[in-house]
Amino acid sequence: MAHKGLLIAAAASGSGKTLISLALLRALKNRGLSICGAKSGPDYIDPKFHEAATGAASVNLDGWAMDRDMLRGRAAGQPADYLLIEGAMGVLDGAGLDGAGSVADLAGALGLPIALIIDVARQGQSAILPVIGLKTLRPDIRLAGIILNRIGSRRHLAMIEAACRTESINLLGVMPRDPRLTLPERHLGLVQAQEHATLNALIEHAAETIAGNCDLERIVEAFSPFAAAEKPALRLPPLGQRIAVARDVAFAFSYPHMLTDWRDSGAEIHVFSPLADEVPPADVDAIFLPGGYPELHGGALAAAHGFRAGMRRAGERGVRIYGECGGYMALGDVLTDAEGVEHSMLGLLPLATSFAARKLHLGYRELTPCAGAPWRMPLAGHEFHYATTTREGAAKRLFTMRDSFGEDLGGAGLQAGSVCGSFAHIIGVWPDAV
Repeated sequence: MAHKGLLIAAAASGSGKTLISLALLRALKNRGLSICGAKSGPDYIDPKFHEAATGAASVNLDGWAMDRDMLRGRAAGQPADYLLIEGAMGVLDGAGLDGAGSVADLAGALGLPIALIIDVARQGQSAILPVIGLKTLRPDIRLAGIILNRIGSRRHLAMIEAACRTESINLLGVMPRDPRLTLPERHLGLVQAQEHATLNALIEHAAETIAGNCDLERIVEAFSPFAAAEKPALRLPPLGQRIAVARDVAFAFSYPHMLTDWRDSGAEIHVFSPLADEVPPADVDAIFLPGGYPELHGGALAAAHGFRAGMRRAGERGVRIYGECGGYMALGDVLTDAEGVEHSMLGLLPLATSFAARKLHLGYRELTPCAGAPWRMPLAGHEFHYATTTREGAAKRLFTMRDSFGEDLGGAGLQAGSVCGSFAHIIGVWPDAV
């Protein structure tokens, strides 16, 4: 179990948090430290990069969707002595008008300090402004120090060092500009870790770079004990007793904490690959199709005849089948890809979706299950997709939704017999649920 933690944050997205987190994770692991990663907020992609850096699974810690006891219990339960938590967006950016669930809020809930990453590529002494702003707006947050990213020269560094001394800012180290230290991206973020052929070499180079430019001993000293949980965390009840979970590059977005909760509740998890034309085991009583990138693999899924037949047989037997986002799209009749090509899907829900007609849907969701849904209690979730619904047939809604501003978004998802799904990803039980 983890005993100490440290948060990596920044003033804005794109500052280099992921790369520096990977570099620190590998560099500290190379020095013999028992360490693993975690990610703040609703993110499926970055935790797989953490896992690539350390060999240990990475968990999500969501300050909006989880209460303090959930956060503290999940953080302390990770399988290493030290936990490095990569923040999301800017340090004060969260949900709603008040920024609830920000990295700063997460630091407060866990009782941990923050190491602030500052991208200095286009600034000199002004680089310290985010530090001053954080100290002013959130004096309750402990700042372990700063790491300067994309330093261009010794003179560039000297200017910022002088400003740090003036304001008594603890400089933990730097990362120089290096065109080799980049991670490829696509429409939902970084290209998945399992699709990155040279990822290990990149992480190792980043680790060597940070070890030569940062004071790793001082960074290790900055890790602090977690605040203790006061009561057990609420767990999302499992879909069934024996659950088949789709897992490959088309269906990669399942939260480890949710699957862990299901196992801890006594459920058995069996993994299968639709892209490999694998069939869910015949004796399961539930099937989960997570989100991912079915729009990039429409042809392969349409041609996976064994998978399609196995899913239809499961639906005919009354197996509980649940899909979210990409999995929801796969449950429909047809999926149109970015080039406008239509691909036949499973036909288990009266639904047609399109990635050619794109519109961004992004944000936290409070989900209230409708009658017949697999869960009865309010749920916390989120949406992040560009696909649109082009046709819906007659079917019951799965949820009613509100966003993080409290706006009623109406009904979401569909139910048809034992099959259901929506574009929302479930994070867990709503923290106020009893």
